[in-house]
Amino acid sequence: MTTPTLGRPTTAPALGAPHVVAPPESSERRLANGLRVAVVRRPGVPLVELRLHIPFAGTSERHHAAAEVLAETVFTGTAHHDRAGLAAAVQALGGAVAAGVDADRLVVSGSSLAPALPEFLGLVAEALQEATFPEEEVAGEIGRLVQELQIARSQPGLLAREALLSRMYGDHPYGRDLPDPDVLRTVTPAELRDLHARRVAPDEATLVLVGDIDPDGALAAAEEALTGWRGTAVGEQLPPLPEHRPGPVVLVDRPGAVQTNIRLGGPALPRTHPDFPALQLANVIYGGYFTSRLVANIREDKGYTYSPRSGLDHPRAGSRFTVAADVATEVTAAALLEISYELGRMVTSTVTAEELEAARQYAIGTLALSTATQAGLASTLAALLPQGLGVAYLTAAPLALAAVTAEQVQRVSERFLAPSGLVTVLLGDRAVIAEPVARLRPIETA
Repeated sequence: MTTPTLGRPTTAPALGAPHVVAPPESSERRLANGLRVAVVRRPGVPLVELRLHIPFAGTSERHHAAAEVLAETVFTGTAHHDRAGLAAAVQALGGAVAAGVDADRLVVSGSSLAPALPEFLGLVAEALQEATFPEEEVAGEIGRLVQELQIARSQPGLLAREALLSRMYGDHPYGRDLPDPDVLRTVTPAELRDLHARRVAPDEATLVLVGDIDPDGALAAAEEALTGWRGTAVGEQLPPLPEHRPGPVVLVDRPGAVQTNIRLGGPALPRTHPDFPALQLANVIYGGYFTSRLVANIREDKGYTYSPRSGLDHPRAGSRFTVAADVATEVTAAALLEISYELGRMVTSTVTAEELEAARQYAIGTLALSTATQAGLASTLAALLPQGLGVAYLTAAPLALAAVTAEQVQRVSERFLAPSGLVTVLLGDRAVIAEPVARLRPIETA
């Protein structure tokens, strides 16, 4: 008997023509109050997923802190329900609901049994219009948030991300990842009620409903439940992003650290740009999945790190490309050299046909997997719609990825993956890593 040889395959199966999937049954309407509602029928389990995105940008640290508290307390009481009563009412519908916030938006996420959609929408509308922010609930959530922040600020990965964003964006709201605990402690219920009244408005918001529902019927239910939600948001516009200046390596000292957290970042293309599919594949080939060049080099070959990666993020004011690797302190300079080497290879030479086909399959497959469930489809569409994309993107994106050439990948890499064009931040033990890194590139201490 022949014993099979185990190991990672060196080539991927040939990629056939992408299967053109018909867009799911959907309807869309802008309500009289300005709310954009998109409904997609996805049969299967008898549930409906809800995603509501409300623009919520602000320029001050005060806004950042208050927005965090508002997201945690908007479902803790209304004019008709206390926290327990509202939770029980949602659970009686087979549902759940929560809110979160980032520099761009307030996001309400939830689900319920499909037949209970009208009642579920009514409860969500109740919080959107009549949240009361009870004093004891606000105080409790602030205390919990402060504790979580204290834990978060002990995590080197989060500190490294914060340092990278600060270096890339400076005083821009995107440069603040975590709120200031001292400011959080001073947020008041009255301040939250005022912020809710001024900013939780339907005029530029987007509601996505996905589930085993009739689209036209769901639109009618949304219109009936949310017709009383009125108002025009009185808010701040995000300022333009600062000019991108790579500069020297920024070293954030963490005395005694046994690891260095390496982070690189720079601008990228939005999903709406015609060259985005090429950049998406460039990212995958460089460090966007397990068989990428970055993983093969500094994990598989050299053993510097366990999970290096690169990625594309799409904040509203401008997309970004980032690289992350956490390495042993003593190999910091060597790992940084190899990270830059692989970026340079993306810029100076075309990728192989095998690499391109494998990355293409991964990107197309990942999109299919991310939208295979009702929850995944709802989250994907809620992210796409404010960017000017919609249900048709799910059909167009695989076709665009299938058409990308190796030459296009190299051209877009020249623009966005050149190591000299990226901000570099190191969080680690300065006494150990500064001298070796300085032999490679100029450094400055944060």
